[in-house]
Amino acid sequence: MTRYEPVIGLEVHAQLKTRSKLFCSCPTDFGKRPNANTCPVCAGMPGALPVVNKKAVEYAVKLALAVQCSINQHSIFARKNYFYPDLPKGYQISQYEEPLAENGRLSILSEDSDKSIGITRIHMEDDAGKSIHSSVENQSYCDLNRTGVPLIEIVSEPDIRSPEEAVAYLRGLRSILMYLGICDANMEEGNFRCDANVSLRPIGQDPFGIRTELKNMNSFRHVQKALEYEIKRQEGLLSDGETVIQETRLFDDARGVTKSMRGKEEAHDYRYFPDPDLIPLRLAETDIRQWEADLPELPRTKKQRFQRQYVLPEYDAAILTAERHLADYFEETINQGSLPAKVVSNWIMTDVLRELREKNMALSECSFGPSQFAALLKLVDSGKISAKTGKQIFPEIFARGLDPEQYVADKGFVQISDDTELNRIVEEVLAENPGELKAYKEGKTKLLSFFMGQVMKKTKGQANPKLVTEKLKEVLK
Repeated sequence: MTRYEPVIGLEVHAQLKTRSKLFCSCPTDFGKRPNANTCPVCAGMPGALPVVNKKAVEYAVKLALAVQCSINQHSIFARKNYFYPDLPKGYQISQYEEPLAENGRLSILSEDSDKSIGITRIHMEDDAGKSIHSSVENQSYCDLNRTGVPLIEIVSEPDIRSPEEAVAYLRGLRSILMYLGICDANMEEGNFRCDANVSLRPIGQDPFGIRTELKNMNSFRHVQKALEYEIKRQEGLLSDGETVIQETRLFDDARGVTKSMRGKEEAHDYRYFPDPDLIPLRLAETDIRQWEADLPELPRTKKQRFQRQYVLPEYDAAILTAERHLADYFEETINQGSLPAKVVSNWIMTDVLRELREKNMALSECSFGPSQFAALLKLVDSGKISAKTGKQIFPEIFARGLDPEQYVADKGFVQISDDTELNRIVEEVLAENPGELKAYKEGKTKLLSFFMGQVMKKTKGQANPKLVTEKLKEVLK
């Protein structure tokens, strides 16, 4: 049994989904040719003056309100000084002593109970550029397209006690960002990035141990694996009587290990001071209240409502509300077809999510809308097609955005439910199998499935199974 307890704090950078950069009008489009989205301001030319993007401020305040932060109506932009080739100004514009928001919290599910993770602060800053290293050419290049893109940094309290809790916190934060529509929150594309501070302390001890900072984690899986490795590494050092070194470490996902990158900086190393080119940011109370009124129903509230209103298990509600598009798809499908919530939930969690995974696409990219989905489920619910047929045709109609009713009619998949027709087929099957009929009447009632199979074979699987079963039982009494 371990003698140590992990103490984890996360620093998350989220790229805001504005059309222009934080301090200039350059576009934030992803994938443009290198250095196309630049101007004298974001390229750090002497005399070029920054002007703050109001939409970025609005987005940052909305997140702060969503995680119950106190909004500071007066905040200051500061220069964070360090040298790197992809930082053309020689400093990053950030916030330090007087940030935009402080003292928030985010609830997560930890070991089947709710746990509140404190949020120390949320501040705004501009992004650096991107260094590209070519081992083939033995050259390094700088792409400044990303320079000046608006970011918010969300700094948690050191309240996280396991890699699993860290991932739950990140998923919860990502979900809120996406509900607000202010960030794409894609870790692999770099618009949702996470650094982790981790230390160990003897169980029952209050003072924190020496921490290391982990970088280069571009998926939830990498975050969990990096933390698991680093906790194990530090535990090994402490158990052997050695000391953990305060440093920044990179996660090597190919080997599943962390490795030393550099000594860990302290705040004074960056020589923060107020940016003389930017006046203090002052927020009007009316703007804050308006932005608060604009907030959508957030994931946690929506999950609780889904459990209450639709009588869904907590697991179903958590899956359905993790992304806003999925929650909307679920509710719109129910509203379109007056369908049982659990039926819709089951189809979404199995068939819809499977197709999205296999096709590596987002629900927002899908051409099979809630009205079409509701039409398919009504065909199954009414008995016009069997559930098995519905499952079989789903991948094609989902991928191509087809009308289920038209597709079923064109392919001849409509179930035979006509009483006269089914009576005739049942009588034919019984007449063609006198031996089995005699055996059934002598007590071999398991032969009911044999007769059912013969009816389905004769109708090429199109007979309504429920009606066939009822008619067979009636005739064989």
